Amino acid sequence: GPYIMSTTANGSDSKKFKSELRGPITSSRVIHIRKLPSDITEAEVISLGLPFGDISNLLLLKAKNQAFLEMNSEEAAQNMVGYYSTMMPVIRHQPVYVQFSNHKELKTDHSPNQERAQAALRALSSPHADGAAPSSVLRVVVENMLYPVTLDALCQIFAKFGTVLRIIVFTKNNQFQALLQYQDGASAQAAKLSLDGQNIYNGCCTLRIGFSKLTSLNVKYNNEKSRDFTRPDLPSGDGHAPMEHPAMTFVSSLYHGLAVPTLPGALSSPSIPGTRLGYPSVPSGHSVLLVSNLNPEVRNSQWYLNTSQHHTSASVNASQTRVYGDVMRVKILFNKKENALVQMSDSTQAQLAMSHLSGQRLHGKPVRVTLSKHSSVQLPREGHEDQGLTKDYSSSSLHRFKKPGSKNYANIFPPSATLHLSNIPPSVVEDELKMLFSSSGATVNAFKFFQKDHKMALIQMGSVEEAIESLVEFHDHDLGENHHLRVSFSKSSI
Repeated sequence: GPYIMSTTANGSDSKKFKSELRGPITSSRVIHIRKLPSDITEAEVISLGLPFGDISNLLLLKAKNQAFLEMNSEEAAQNMVGYYSTMMPVIRHQPVYVQFSNHKELKTDHSPNQERAQAALRALSSPHADGAAPSSVLRVVVENMLYPVTLDALCQIFAKFGTVLRIIVFTKNNQFQALLQYQDGASAQAAKLSLDGQNIYNGCCTLRIGFSKLTSLNVKYNNEKSRDFTRPDLPSGDGHAPMEHPAMTFVSSLYHGLAVPTLPGALSSPSIPGTRLGYPSVPSGHSVLLVSNLNPEVRNSQWYLNTSQHHTSASVNASQTRVYGDVMRVKILFNKKENALVQMSDSTQAQLAMSHLSGQRLHGKPVRVTLSKHSSVQLPREGHEDQGLTKDYSSSSLHRFKKPGSKNYANIFPPSATLHLSNIPPSVVEDELKMLFSSSGATVNAFKFFQKDHKMALIQMGSVEEAIESLVEFHDHDLGENHHLRVSFSKSSI
């Protein structure tokens, strides 16, 4: 339970903490934070609260791995607890628990520990000694960029800390860089404090963040290189109409009172060194997922994760996960055939698959994807058959991410009703593809070839669930002329 201070029996200035009686906890300005790492710093604790509002007091109990934050308002505290109840913060691979305290305010002493806490609060609340407000424009450099990083990915990461108004991405001195403007300097300060030095992916794509000398950004086009979220009417710069992009929709939410604006699938738990920001922490070297709640009556449902050419019980799990990484092995559990183990190529790919696929519906059931306790999927011993429940795909020709930095990483999107089709032979026409995708009973709502390249097309299914089932069914489908269809999720709509 929460802890309170009480004066020691001898009346000295030293304090001790006693466990509070457990009882119903109501809303309070004081937040109780538990299970902190033993080497936690004051700045890290403060960074948990800064995105939600001003902090008036801090009490750090390192010996008990706990802390108390007193927010300036009860509303800020409610936003903080509400947010972290759905998106648990993780610090150095350790989940941290955030709840209301029974106490309405913090009363602190003048011990050295408290002096240090107050100094950290002053430094972070007033970042410039001369009283000048911090710049609202950040300069972001991505170092060791083994995987592509997009403008949208940066927006999703930085939106947790405040209203992102404008962003420009560019390459300078062979480094991927960005300029990002917040609505206010406090948001920029909070983002810099929390994100500087963090990795977007395991061991790579490190963020280096500083304040820019610019006071504002001038954006002329809304496209993949620049975005002004206050001006959705701006042209894309290629002669087309203003872009319709999911990211543009989050602007309206920013101006309707959301305390922590986020994009769909936002990367929103930034204090996780060594992991992709915002996703449940998958330790390096752990790449096995447990996929549960599959529909065992539907043969293909057990291949939820792979996109393999083998439509058997183990290859459908490979069919969908392969969209987010390379599947090495799949094992259907013998006594629980609605469950499967899926081994990805690495922990980053496991995170991508888990974050994008868990909760999606397949054949009428929401499928759960979690990290398995197993470090690998074991193949059956020689001479021991397992009824074909285990498959090895390590040498599959369908792997999309064999090369580090593969361009396929730039085309990873959440499941959507619109699918991207590629490797279409010249002889195949629209009606043939529409007929193919409706042959399984799904509804095809729209279809469009790419104007400049008829090897690619978009097809819009009746629902996200139908799109998932179609991807599993038709990825690698033989279209003749030595062309096998490639299917993935699209960020666009028709």
